[in-house]
Amino acid sequence: MGGAIVYLDSVLVPLSLFFTIGYHAYLWHNLRHKPSVTSIGINMLKRRAWLRQLNQGDDKKGMLAVQSLRNTLMFTILTGTVTILVTISLAAVTNNAFNANHILTTTELFGSQSGRIMVLKYGSASIFLVASFLCSSMAVGFLVDANFLINAIGEFTPAAGYTEAVVERGFTMAVVGNRVLCVAFPMMMWIFGPLPVAVSSLAMVWALYELDFVSATIYRPV
Repeated sequence: MGGAIVYLDSVLVPLSLFFTIGYHAYLWHNLRHKPSVTSIGINMLKRRAWLRQLNQGDDKKGMLAVQSLRNTLMFTILTGTVTILVTISLAAVTNNAFNANHILTTTELFGSQSGRIMVLKYGSASIFLVASFLCSSMAVGFLVDANFLINAIGEFTPAAGYTEAVVERGFTMAVVGNRVLCVAFPMMMWIFGPLPVAVSSLAMVWALYELDFVSATIYRPV
């Protein structure tokens, strides 16, 4: 019985993590080679068009770009705040987890509740949460710099491509921080066993696929 419990933990959790990372590798490949089929790639192409028009002195596009940066900045700050709150809550749960071990060991569906596995459960989730917070913090810094550079267009000219690079770094780190936070939630489900990790990972990848990839029906001729 104990071997079956360890078997579920050692198979379902790595497979779920590999499936999630594999999906994002597939997303990155399409983003690099076929950006027009992904929503992230389409937004990236739009931002580059904005910056080109900004360099030509289009004030309307400048206001639109600044507003978009402001919205992304607010979303990134929200992501970082949620990450901190979840990390604090996870630390509180960790502090009291061993007192409730007898409840979770009544069935093997909750997986192994040994001391090492418990540390691994909370440690893996904490690593993803901290990584998400760091990425969101870096994104905030890049977006603030990008906002300043866009507002200063016409008053001074930075090196060619510098403003575009700062903007792309900010948006990229914001996306990475958000996705790492998404990956952290299935890892937190490991508290309730390996099966919730697998189910939540499959549901998350399906939902992200619907959001990330442009539907093929858009390109279908009428």
